[in-house]
Amino acid sequence: MIRHFRKQFIIFSTCALLLVIITIVGSISSVTYFRAHQEVNSILMILSKNEGEMPARMSPSPLQIFTQPQFTRESLSQYRYFSATLNKQDQRMKVDDDHILSVSPAEIQKLTQQVLKRHRTQGRVFYKQTVYAYRVKENSKQTNVVFLDESLMLSKAREVTYLGILLGIVSLLLYTTVLVLFSKSAIRPIIQAERRQKEFITNAGHELKTPLSVISANTEMQELMNGETDLTRSTKEQVGRLTKLINYFVSMARLQEQPQMTLSVINASQITNQVADNFKNVIIQDGKHFKKSVTPGLMIKADEHYFYELISILLDNANKYCDPHGDIYLNLRLGRRRKNVHLSVTNSFAAGKDIDYQRFFERFYREDKARTINEKKSGYGIGLSMAQSIVKNFGGQIKASYSNGKISFIITIKRANQKLISSKQEETQ
Repeated sequence: MIRHFRKQFIIFSTCALLLVIITIVGSISSVTYFRAHQEVNSILMILSKNEGEMPARMSPSPLQIFTQPQFTRESLSQYRYFSATLNKQDQRMKVDDDHILSVSPAEIQKLTQQVLKRHRTQGRVFYKQTVYAYRVKENSKQTNVVFLDESLMLSKAREVTYLGILLGIVSLLLYTTVLVLFSKSAIRPIIQAERRQKEFITNAGHELKTPLSVISANTEMQELMNGETDLTRSTKEQVGRLTKLINYFVSMARLQEQPQMTLSVINASQITNQVADNFKNVIIQDGKHFKKSVTPGLMIKADEHYFYELISILLDNANKYCDPHGDIYLNLRLGRRRKNVHLSVTNSFAAGKDIDYQRFFERFYREDKARTINEKKSGYGIGLSMAQSIVKNFGGQIKASYSNGKISFIITIKRANQKLISSKQEETQ
């Protein structure tokens, strides 16, 4: 349990930091790309107003959401741009390529014709692995098209994004490393509390068994002397209930230590039939109907003792909370894809429509409606919690469902690998 809690603590903490990093890097990247496109549009607007040439004087630009730096003739000289002006009367085109080296006048004319065919005032064209933003300005005499190489602005935005991603990854790795190294110290109080709880349960269990044994022995002696009475019968019943409760506590404390389980390939069908045969008479004596359907030869990787205990818990729970003269059904079969083994225990439960069945797996939880069915045989709210712990240690899943007046507890465990089964058979031979 501590290992699981530590793992969950590391995962959730790392995911929280990852979410923060993604938010910060994403926000910075978005703002950087927005400013880059805003800068491109501002430069294109300045050049378009002056028909593709640098203005003689620069007027201050209006303030925007993310204020751009003030452009001057010197700052404009760092950008790569070119323009073409088409005379509408004689269809002659004038090209200005003073501020570009990679595009020839003939290529500028082709790009201009391509842009004019789009009938759009602004956009982007891709030419020789370079993206050029363009802006079209038209009047009665001529049409002016200005092109701007926006790779300079976008490269800055990409550098900021890459740097943010790199720093984010480094920070995440450092944080996770530190978290793994010091997580045990962070949850040390929980570890100590868990250890003390287990020690208390184990010690208290052993200490309580002694007076219970004395009470049981004295009661038996009293029955030998004076015969069995209602008082002695009630005392023995309560001693039995307390003994069972103590055993539950001790088993629950031991279950939380996974290394105590010995997982091996076992015959689930054989063990299921064995438990079902033992419970059959108890269920029938209580006036209920019992049926089983067990597919033979199903092998799983589990602990044989705890798998026996798991089926016993489910059948005992079904018998306690089944309706009078109701039905109990045990089913063990292969899953649809033949990779998993499904174990289900179903019992009649007419009063269970509005019950939260997922809470049945909480330790010490008892639903009032369920408790009123049979107060004498009501449980302690531990059995299903133990079942859940056993299934988790097997690497499986358990869930509860309710349909048509019946409650079902369904367990899914991976089917044992055929290679493991073959090797085990060879060892036994």
